[in-house]
Amino acid sequence: MLEVDLTKTLGVLSIQARFATAGGVTALFGPSGSGKTSIVNMIAGLLTPDAGRIALDGALLFDSASGVSVAAHRRRVGYVFQDGRLFPHLSVRANLVFGRWMSGIARDPAEEAHVIDLLGIDRLLARRPGSLSGGEKSRVAIGRALLMKPRLLLLDEPMASLDEARKVEIMPYLERLRDEARVPMVYVSHAADEVRRLASQVVRLDHGQVVATGGIDVLLPAAMPAADARPPSAQGRAVT
Repeated sequence: MLEVDLTKTLGVLSIQARFATAGGVTALFGPSGSGKTSIVNMIAGLLTPDAGRIALDGALLFDSASGVSVAAHRRRVGYVFQDGRLFPHLSVRANLVFGRWMSGIARDPAEEAHVIDLLGIDRLLARRPGSLSGGEKSRVAIGRALLMKPRLLLLDEPMASLDEARKVEIMPYLERLRDEARVPMVYVSHAADEVRRLASQVVRLDHGQVVATGGIDVLLPAAMPAADARPPSAQGRAVT
């Protein structure tokens, strides 16, 4: 279980987020500028909350009251960024095992074979990232994160930069990942259709605040904030 109770001020955005997950896929859903990416960055240890507490399976990752702040590389949290962030000079196979090597985790050929099959990337192993499609890069980035044996997998809008054809291509792999990987996930998105297909729990954010939690019913139009409800100071922000 992931438990989050944190505050953070970023410019004009004041984030106050409190929620808990119970496994499966939890979606952080809301418009651009609502603080979704900032929250997963705090869970990952890439951004420090001003105050609060983050715990994973009962172990503290951050606690301002007791001064606990576990370094990002020690949290065993996998992170798939929007742009994949693959190393262009390495082959797909080398990219897959790099995170494991950096974390000091011994290679496990059987697990590598399982992840490669799960994501359908066996024919890509000898290629370099520059020759891959957007969907293929996303699958390789997910594979790299899985091979680090994470206790939690964070996916920050992994389909945001893909065209519709590539989104159609990768969605079945994300559904298979949800059903077979057995790793709890936090999935960041502002696309309701993605969330409906993938998530079992939704945390809806607006202006940095948690405005609803529950199942996919919180995505119903009656529960959604109006698109123009944000104040002018909140529109066009880079924080997501």
